Amino acid sequence: MTGYYDIVLGLIPLAMAGITGALVLAGFALTTAIPLASVVAVGLIGHAMFVNGPVDPVPSETVQSEPMRTAD
Repeated sequence: MTGYYDIVLGLIPLAMAGITGALVLAGFALTTAIPLASVVAVGLIGHAMFVNGPVDPVPSETVQSEPMRTAD
């Protein structure tokens, strides 16, 4: 099953190659197209890290193995 992060990892090189190629075909210089495409790739990485970041599931109840004892 493909998850969100698998899709993001696939879109990063696709964005770099696809957007760079499209911009070069549109008439931009390669030295301009690559940085513009990298902004999109960095945006994908930023979204995956900060907007939809991986989180640990919060346990519904914390279970203690031994009851707490007071010091004598």
